[in-house]
Amino acid sequence: MPSPADDRLPQGDDKRRAVRAMFDAIAPRYDLVNRIMTFRLDVGWRRKTQAALDLKPQSLVLDLAAGTGDFSVELAGADHRPIAVDLSAGMLAAARTRAPRVQGDLLTLPFADQSVDAAVCGFALRNLIALEPFFAELHRVVRPGGRIALLDVSQPDNRLLRWGHGIYFNRIVPIIGGLLSDRRSYAYLPRSVSYLPEPGDLLAAAGLVEVERRQLSGGISQLLTARRP
Repeated sequence: MPSPADDRLPQGDDKRRAVRAMFDAIAPRYDLVNRIMTFRLDVGWRRKTQAALDLKPQSLVLDLAAGTGDFSVELAGADHRPIAVDLSAGMLAAARTRAPRVQGDLLTLPFADQSVDAAVCGFALRNLIALEPFFAELHRVVRPGGRIALLDVSQPDNRLLRWGHGIYFNRIVPIIGGLLSDRRSYAYLPRSVSYLPEPGDLLAAAGLVEVERRQLSGGISQLLTARRP
């Protein structure tokens, strides 16, 4: 089975299996590595993402690709009702949230039509085998008027910032990940960005409206928001 760190990035079912195995392997130290390699900026990014939903208290929110539950903790702290969903059983087992946890594929969500008020997803778009069916699933499960917020990596528009970020992301991050966790998995991280097309047009094509993209921290991450009409 190809792994995410192979010279050839896996596709289709090979990618699904490889990504699941990778996250099972790095789950025990995932939070530690994230905090170190982002200098805790990821905490602020998640808070901005949760705030962008602008939800009423007690809203039912899917935390998709929940990992160890960072978004679920943030949502529960804002008086919402999160449900954590992840492909990786290892990540769900390591989750720090008390929210319900569901192992599932984001392309075939195990939820009824129009059954949740909102959905968030953090740093997972490049790990999906296809984006179109994922956005179609968001449109299906979120109630009319519901909000969607997707947080992911990006590249700064500024040439100098892009150069510096490229050195850090492509050279330093794999070293940090290798020292603290699994070298092969964190070698995949910079390369996986090549999977990610411009997702804004795909959100609109899925029937979502009010699609907006914000760059965060100078453009090293991005926040995509949309509404289910």
